[in-house]
Amino acid sequence: MSSPSSFAAVDLGASSGRVILGTVSKDSIKYDEVHRFGNGPVTRGDGLYWDIDLLKSNVMQGLSKLTQSEVVSIGVDSWAVDYGLIDSAGKLIRDPRHYRDDRNLRGVAVVEAKISPEELYSQVGLQFLPFNSLYQLAVDQSEQSALLDKSEKALLIPDLFNFWLCGAKVTERTNASTTGLLDPITKQWHSGLIKTLGLQGRLLGEVVSEGSILGGVNQETNAVSGLKTSTRVVAVGSHDTASAFVAVPSTKRGSLFISSGTWSLLGVELDEPLLNEAAQKANFTNEGGVDGRIRFLKNVTGLWLLQESVREWRANGKKHQLAELITQAVNLPRRSVIDVNHERFVAPGNMPKKIQGLCRETGQWVPESEAEIVRTVIDSLVEKYVSVIEELETLTKTKIERIHIVGGGSQNDLLNQLTANATGLEVLAGPVEATAIGNLVVQARTSGVISGTLEGLRSLIARNFKIKSFQPTSKGEK
Repeated sequence: MSSPSSFAAVDLGASSGRVILGTVSKDSIKYDEVHRFGNGPVTRGDGLYWDIDLLKSNVMQGLSKLTQSEVVSIGVDSWAVDYGLIDSAGKLIRDPRHYRDDRNLRGVAVVEAKISPEELYSQVGLQFLPFNSLYQLAVDQSEQSALLDKSEKALLIPDLFNFWLCGAKVTERTNASTTGLLDPITKQWHSGLIKTLGLQGRLLGEVVSEGSILGGVNQETNAVSGLKTSTRVVAVGSHDTASAFVAVPSTKRGSLFISSGTWSLLGVELDEPLLNEAAQKANFTNEGGVDGRIRFLKNVTGLWLLQESVREWRANGKKHQLAELITQAVNLPRRSVIDVNHERFVAPGNMPKKIQGLCRETGQWVPESEAEIVRTVIDSLVEKYVSVIEELETLTKTKIERIHIVGGGSQNDLLNQLTANATGLEVLAGPVEATAIGNLVVQARTSGVISGTLEGLRSLIARNFKIKSFQPTSKGEK
């Protein structure tokens, strides 16, 4: 057995972040969470932002806990689409705007005045979501052009942290593919589209692939965290879903991947993008995956509805734990189903009332208790999963034979079992920390500790982590 090497995964989610220390060898993967912290939108006078200074402080605090280990490299992954603007001196000149900010709708109007949704999809193959980076950049160009004029680069969140860690001003490919400005064929910025939209292409950093060594830890990071300057910063699959897909323990055709967290991202891997009219009308996305794969998937609002509901209940003095409410919901019947992607659920704020309101407006039974609301959300997610699977099978002409659920949502046994029942398919749940694990193994392969294809990485992961199976009790049972 080879001796293990240590790697640090900085995994930033839309509701929480963590710094994880992993040890990887040819035969094993182990990890410890050394620091976890909350994350979420902050409201300021003109809209929603990320508290990037707090995030940076927490990341450095987490890295400072690793000084007793010989850390070979650091990899950063995060949610997609949002960016920080830095000037020529490397100063952040505005905190990143939050993707749930209503201002993005104005960006949609700007873009659609210049290019039709159909033509846009044929060029970039991206699912329409009003917060995609091109809409954010369009509203910035329209309303705050002076800010962009004095910016040198617009760095996506993982790229911003890589810049702080080592000084690189580049954009990793998997996250670049979520912007709506990357050509899915050439895997480079789509210069023609950028010109059509009147955006400033100079703001976009050079596109690099996962596995690129960006440099050693700089003096500033060394002074704050104590990590040695010999520790390298490596570009991983920096879109968190790209890293999560690495950790799906499957190499079989017919596997559906669900990365389950604040968002549920349902899809399959393809070798080439699917850019036809049917894919555009079904609103599927072609995003970059590790080793050049295409993640053909749909973004579905996931555990956000439950996370926001619990936050609201706690704000009103109720000390609810989601796990307890899910246990209560097991014994409740399926009563109402709502559209989890309804526009009213995009912004934060009194989610239980919004859920009840949509049930009432659609003439359905209105859940009253907390457990009833939880059951309604879970049933609604299952309903959405079923419809997306049907669309996927039609578009890809592939029969889905099994479902792999990774991420925090893989711990939701009720959701897993109801998904198995409704689809008639086996659901394989885990690993929970899929994103961090995918991050770690890409770093380990870059360092030479392990080698092989994406299938080889998945095989190693499957041997090291327990996967829980959920068998359907009867097909179609809700």
